[in-house]
Amino acid sequence: MSCCADPRAGFSNQWGTLPDSIRAAITPEGTGGRLVLHVPDIHCAACISTIEGALAPCGGNARVNLTRKTVTLGWDAPTFDPSVPVGVLRNLGYTPQPLATTTEVRDRRGAELMRCVAVSGFAAMNVMLLSVSVWSGADGSTQQLFHWFSALIALPALAYAARPFFRSAFGALRHGRLNMDVPITLAIVLAAAHSLATTISGEGETYFDAAITLTFFLLIGRLLDHLTRERARLSVTRLAAMRPPFAHVVTASGVAPVAVEEIRPGSVIEVAAGERVPLDGRLLLGEAAFDTSLATGESHPETVAAGGEIMAGALAVTGPHRLTVLRPSADSYVSRLAALQAAAENVRSRHARIADRAAVVYAPTVHILALATFVGWLAAGAGPGAALTTAIAVLVITCPCALGLAVPAVHVAACERLFRQGLAIKDGAALERLERIDEVVFDKTGTLTVPSLAEPSAIAPRDLAAATALARHSTHPVSRAIVEAAEAQDLPRVIATDVTELRGRGMEGRIDGRRVFLGQGAPAWAEAAGEGLVFVREGEAPLAIAVEERLRPGAETLVGDLKGRGLPVTILSGDRPEAVARVAGELGVADWRAQLTPSDKVDHLAARQRAGANPLMVGDGLNDGPALAAATASIAPAGASDLSQTAADLVMTGTSLSGVWTALATARGAHRIVLQNLGVALAYNCIAVPIAVLGYASPLVAAIAMSSSSIVVTLNALRLVRGPSEGRE
Repeated sequence: MSCCADPRAGFSNQWGTLPDSIRAAITPEGTGGRLVLHVPDIHCAACISTIEGALAPCGGNARVNLTRKTVTLGWDAPTFDPSVPVGVLRNLGYTPQPLATTTEVRDRRGAELMRCVAVSGFAAMNVMLLSVSVWSGADGSTQQLFHWFSALIALPALAYAARPFFRSAFGALRHGRLNMDVPITLAIVLAAAHSLATTISGEGETYFDAAITLTFFLLIGRLLDHLTRERARLSVTRLAAMRPPFAHVVTASGVAPVAVEEIRPGSVIEVAAGERVPLDGRLLLGEAAFDTSLATGESHPETVAAGGEIMAGALAVTGPHRLTVLRPSADSYVSRLAALQAAAENVRSRHARIADRAAVVYAPTVHILALATFVGWLAAGAGPGAALTTAIAVLVITCPCALGLAVPAVHVAACERLFRQGLAIKDGAALERLERIDEVVFDKTGTLTVPSLAEPSAIAPRDLAAATALARHSTHPVSRAIVEAAEAQDLPRVIATDVTELRGRGMEGRIDGRRVFLGQGAPAWAEAAGEGLVFVREGEAPLAIAVEERLRPGAETLVGDLKGRGLPVTILSGDRPEAVARVAGELGVADWRAQLTPSDKVDHLAARQRAGANPLMVGDGLNDGPALAAATASIAPAGASDLSQTAADLVMTGTSLSGVWTALATARGAHRIVLQNLGVALAYNCIAVPIAVLGYASPLVAAIAMSSSSIVVTLNALRLVRGPSEGRE
């Protein structure tokens, strides 16, 4: 395969019915793949249930994101045909599009809604002016003339401005399903038809003013919903903008711009000062300064020496600099972070599933209630006009928009806030588990402390270079410290082969045909070694490598905050008792355990859970993988390269531990606001529905009430985004 070959080519024989634009959006993953589609016709919780239910028999898995209006398809079987679920979506009346084109689509949708609001608002003001004359007691002929003028203004305006509701409702009905726009469309059409019939007959009251004003307020609510959802989507949108579409590739004939998707690892690219790094790379020469706030959350530039890694999205402060590309575009830091963020938003919590089920049964219930209201008023002796007006108000006021938005709006806002604070969410459902946390367990090395070599100059360059060859294959904090020490001395690069990780012990491999080892103790084939970190070359005596530790920034403040809020803190470490005791003493932690294996940590967490506790595990994501998976929730203060490797629910991309408190505070705030939103939705329906059924709400008042409830729920969710920037609240 050539350096520019498309990895999707091997699957193309079974994707022949897919449009090229959608085929290009498929990301191969192992033997399967992943496809994210933008489906702009998704409007409500009923759409979620309809789509996921219809796609279930297709195989693979499908997840609908209401806020981002996306459908994510994933599959493991190499025989899976993604054209089948795409066809199912089309048969349901939806129009799936590749996600890459959605910015322009969303811009068009916002512009269309703005035009519809303008047309309906202009028409509503003019019709209301005519209605004032009618209400003021105009005589019969003048009243009839004003009714016709109102019809001439309102009917064309409704035909244009109400298109977003008409398209959605007719599309749903055409494919045998209901959504929230069906009762809205029915209300608008009934009001307009009743008014036109009254105008033609010359008898009775017209409701052109109610129909067009109803449409105006519904459109305002729809536009505000669109704008607030766009704001909630900004985290992923900004990530996409962080990666330039082209990179300057260095070739024998000079520097030429090449699309990032066509660049393969090993290529050399040039980044000028003020430009974003397009792909993950390693600095070739000299020293450079980069703004890495995207990865670390810290605003001050980071100085990188030759051989240091730079993640895609970093801003070059100095330049130009040349980098060797480490990973293809699809695997770059920005792409992985965006995928994590989108995947986190796709996960629905227990509250969301309850709200979804309630919203699904809502549409048929609304129609039954409106029909019962109409029949009831007729039975009570009201005229057809009054009964129809009341039924229209019921159709409008009972739209479950607030219920459908109550949970997903909060979830997306929480993801946005955590991203701003340097936390990448790998499991969106973890927010619900974080809210239940009642104790916090820390690993020591790489979590509470940051290691560095005590005396790197005392190690022979030959040995340090060999140890670095093994350390480069690990992302353990001590390995990073060894690599940094070697890069600071600009040592020649040594290649290690047959490298394997001995879980909990270290790394083993071969250099120049001889076995080498880096880790705790010594392997069976080497001389006995004392405690601590050693490097062993076959046939030579073990070399002790002294490592010193300093507290990670924010560790003391975080532990103090946790204890102050009544959360017990425990340290579990595989290190020596004296080293653990020193760190525990500095932090004021009384409960600590030393010389634990990974299985010992899992046993401790399991015992705490059996006792009824909900522990949060904060570990480095590598040696602590089993413990991270065993805890109620988990956070890893990992580097950018660990982003997709750690078993943690959340990954802190910065160096400070303040993100732990931010995550806990955000989860608790999200839980509180979810309950508030569900309460608002429930209270609204308990109060508004009886008012509408009893005839105390006109269609206009119903439209204002329904739109207001949706806006209140969404704005309440956005309070999470506007939360304090610090980890403590």
